[in-house]
Amino acid sequence: MIKINVITSNPNWHDLIKNPTNYVDRKIEKLNIKEKIFPKNIIFCTLLLSGNKEIKYLNKKFRKKNKSTDVLSFPFQTKKEFKKLLKKNKEIYIGDIIVNLNKIKNKKSLKVFKMEFDRLWIHGLVHLFGHDHKKEKDYLKMSKAEKKYINFINA
Repeated sequence: MIKINVITSNPNWHDLIKNPTNYVDRKIEKLNIKEKIFPKNIIFCTLLLSGNKEIKYLNKKFRKKNKSTDVLSFPFQTKKEFKKLLKKNKEIYIGDIIVNLNKIKNKKSLKVFKMEFDRLWIHGLVHLFGHDHKKEKDYLKMSKAEKKYINFINA
């Protein structure tokens, strides 16, 4: 089971999604029902809903890139370490995801905005599961997982 703690640091998020915590909880509930990837574990992470200033600061501090970006992920362990933890720990904190409101392009269409938001936080979540996209074969695996999860949460 996956659980996400949603923190909204940029109040403008509430203009587009009235209650971001409930929104994400409903999506995660669908994912937990459809995908039994962690049947014996409770997997926790944090989703920070930010703006340009905060994500730029975090990108510079932790990735040495002095620019704003759409999503950041900070896994707490490698894929190998995560797999070991799954075998011996019931509850695992896997890391943090930050999504930047200002990088989601289409705010005029609420449906398109939510689709892009879902794509970004799912991308971050898949990173926390240990996927990466540095090599072509890894990109293809990660992309396949993202598409599967997106389909589950939008069913």
